[in-house]
Amino acid sequence: MAGIAYIRGDATCPQAKGVKIICHICNDLGGWGKGFVLAISKRWEEPEAEYRKWHEAGKAGGFALGAVQFVQVEPYIWVANMVAQRGIKRGSSGPPIRYEAVASCLAQVANKARELGASAHMPRIGCGLAGGKWPEVESLIKEHLVGAGIPVTVYDFE
Repeated sequence: MAGIAYIRGDATCPQAKGVKIICHICNDLGGWGKGFVLAISKRWEEPEAEYRKWHEAGKAGGFALGAVQFVQVEPYIWVANMVAQRGIKRGSSGPPIRYEAVASCLAQVANKARELGASAHMPRIGCGLAGGKWPEVESLIKEHLVGAGIPVTVYDFE
């Protein structure tokens, strides 16, 4: 079982052959305007537009903590909008990150990656605005993606 490849670079420019899924964490409020989503929106408009439609559709449209929306942005690139952040601010229940939702989302990404024969690419998800701790997120990535045989690359932006 391979581990996680760590490289310096931009996760919106995944470095691999074949189909790639770019994973990132979204909040459950429908907000899109800070953090890694800005880099995504700079390259493609579809992920934000689809996320906003999905949020507007609400539970009836499948929008909920732990859900994933897959948006194809190029012939070999998909973006996974993963709802794993409750709100946008730290509160009495701690940071917005919800690790159980991250786990659920990553399991869905693994299924989609197997279906497409894809690799997974991401920044250090959940550790910016969501306030998560990388060792916890990394453990979930290893369990749900690496453990499922999905090649994973994590990008540290320069």
